[in-house]
Amino acid sequence: MFRALRGRNYRRWAFADLVSVTGTWMQLIGLNWVVMERTGSAAAVGLSVLVGALPSVLLGPWAGALADRVPVRRIILACQSLHVVLAVLLALVVWLHAPMPLLFGLTAAAGLVSVFDGPALGRFGGQVVSRDDLGNALALGSILSSTGRILGMSSAAVLAAALGTPALFLINAASFVAVIAAVLTVRQAELHPLASSPEDQVGVRAGLRYVGGSGRLLLLFALGFVLSSLGRNYQVTMAAMSGSATHYGLLSTVFAVGTVLGGLAAAARRTLTIRLLLIAAGTTSVLQAVGGLVPGTLGFALVLVPIAAGAVLIDTTMSTRLQLDSADGMRGRLLAVNGSIGAAAGAVGAPLLGWLCERLGAPETLLLAGTSTLLATVFAATVFAAPAHRRTAFAHRVLRRPHPVLAPSGYAPTTPTSYGHGHGQGHGHGHGSTRPGRLRRRRVLVPQ
Repeated sequence: MFRALRGRNYRRWAFADLVSVTGTWMQLIGLNWVVMERTGSAAAVGLSVLVGALPSVLLGPWAGALADRVPVRRIILACQSLHVVLAVLLALVVWLHAPMPLLFGLTAAAGLVSVFDGPALGRFGGQVVSRDDLGNALALGSILSSTGRILGMSSAAVLAAALGTPALFLINAASFVAVIAAVLTVRQAELHPLASSPEDQVGVRAGLRYVGGSGRLLLLFALGFVLSSLGRNYQVTMAAMSGSATHYGLLSTVFAVGTVLGGLAAAARRTLTIRLLLIAAGTTSVLQAVGGLVPGTLGFALVLVPIAAGAVLIDTTMSTRLQLDSADGMRGRLLAVNGSIGAAAGAVGAPLLGWLCERLGAPETLLLAGTSTLLATVFAATVFAAPAHRRTAFAHRVLRRPHPVLAPSGYAPTTPTSYGHGHGQGHGHGHGSTRPGRLRRRRVLVPQ
């Protein structure tokens, strides 16, 4: 279950991840508390979240293209150093009671740095473990994220009361040092290098052509958007389903426990397949609809545990398949696109679910959203079950683009031709593929 921890590099990376996530949640709790305390407005808290997430929606593909071209070690060290400076400045701004626009500006700057940080961290994380252990490492990363979230949220209130809110930002600044130390001390000889894109395949347009030419990727991203927007904004539905702050705290704790269980379930599996993703998506959709029918907070809490576990299975499997079933040189861009889609889904889904909760009621909203995500999952499963050429042709008919799409010369990324294949089934091409791409003299078909 914990086979990725056998590697020295991953152990260092995992420890740094736990420290960094804990610090991040401390700062997030501190920031939300400061904004709420000074403005008395929940809308202002939402604005703070928005300005931090907006750069990811707008600039994600460019950040991914940079991660695929520039050595990610340099990007990580630069971004983590900037995070240290910004966290210290936030602590100073909070301590001096500076104007709120300055606080929002620093939050936006931190979000901008995180845009470029994310794909680089993902690409570097894929080098500290082998391909066979990548899924296990991602599952363990989910467990560490959940643990860091629990530690950060539970200790933030205690530390803020004892040391003051600015201390939370200073602790977060120190947490980034752990990541810097991990990057500087990993053994270069034990890394698993990823192939880079050829010169004619760098940049955002090449990445978008790669995604646009794959019906499999288009379908995965579309399904991910629906699941994230309607089925994953639990901070909204949990707040609507809880009758008091105590109940909300209970539901948040239960959800965190469920994410740990989901991480353990993912780590216990040797392979994480599209079939598993669809099963988890369908199950959580049904449970979400059931959550709107069960009476009382306790009943909803019981349903929330497997929902949270399923959410982690979906996230981990999605990330694993995106990385293993695509060209190494495209990994940063795919991770960035996935992050941008997740941010956009949150920006769209959170206010939509909030509006529906006010208009229809929280139980009815859960029932409606769960039914919608279930239908989307069934549709995706139907399309995935079709032959690869039909799947891609369908995607291009939807996008009104010619089929097949021809990529520039000299580059033949490949992906599996059907869903349900675990990683490690390739034939030595370095991309986890099940068959080589079709080469022509100067043009190749984009993967199906």
